[in-house]
Amino acid sequence: MQLFDPNNPSERKKALAAAVLVIVALGLLGYVFLGGSSRKPQPNRNTTAAPQRPQTGDAARQAPPEIGDEDISNLRPVPASWTVPSAAEPNRNIFAYYEPTPTPVPVKPIPTPTPPPPPPLTLSSLAPANVYAGTANFTLEAMGDKFTPAVRIAIDGRDLPSRFINAQQIATNVSASLISTPGARQVMVRSADGKLYSNVLTLNVMQPPVPNYNYVGIIGKPRANDVAVLLDKGSKELLNVQRGDVLGGRFRVTSISERELVLTDTTLKIKHTLAFTTEGNPGSPFARPTPRAVVDDEP
Repeated sequence: MQLFDPNNPSERKKALAAAVLVIVALGLLGYVFLGGSSRKPQPNRNTTAAPQRPQTGDAARQAPPEIGDEDISNLRPVPASWTVPSAAEPNRNIFAYYEPTPTPVPVKPIPTPTPPPPPPLTLSSLAPANVYAGTANFTLEAMGDKFTPAVRIAIDGRDLPSRFINAQQIATNVSASLISTPGARQVMVRSADGKLYSNVLTLNVMQPPVPNYNYVGIIGKPRANDVAVLLDKGSKELLNVQRGDVLGGRFRVTSISERELVLTDTTLKIKHTLAFTTEGNPGSPFARPTPRAVVDDEP
């Protein structure tokens, strides 16, 4: 069997590479054992001796070499400028971070509301304090303190011509239009410029009493007053009344016609009109769709 074929190009390249490796290996061995030069180099006294590394094992147990005076004078201190790195804390989570404790926010106290200042004027009472709706004009007196001739009585924001009596009393005339309907009216005393004003009191306008009757018929007489037939809503009793009669001690009959009856409140001077109706007494002889007089034939 032939190990090397000189005619094969790849075999020739392998042989050439092996020869080069052998020559390089022989050169390195000769340099190691025979030395690079036969001449021993002289030591340089001006150079600083490099620090020797600590020896271990058998070399450390040998005696240190003796150093002469000349060698000591050439020694120089070696500055140490390195720093020792700090060791990491054991069992420290490098992904954790410090969270400061939140500082509690002090609760802002709620300020005590300041009460509004008292009005410069004082309104203590009204006379009268209660009136009926629909009555005529009347005089309203306001009592209080610190009134001046410059102040007026105001009802529901409307200033009325007023009469100054003294620092504790002032009066005004209230028209019937201001009390035509029931309800509360706000009354105060104030000046035209608004610098002087009082507290507010209430004037009560009440619903007046109304007659509790139905006008259900009329009896006409040629030589006398007509007679109206009324039905008392409470007792269901029929009443015959003429002009001038007073019902229930309060309502006076002032007018009688075929369509309506007029009663006047003797106390409040308020007129009440009762229209003719058949409600509440359908079986009476006066229950007619259209009211008409009944003539009395007595001589």
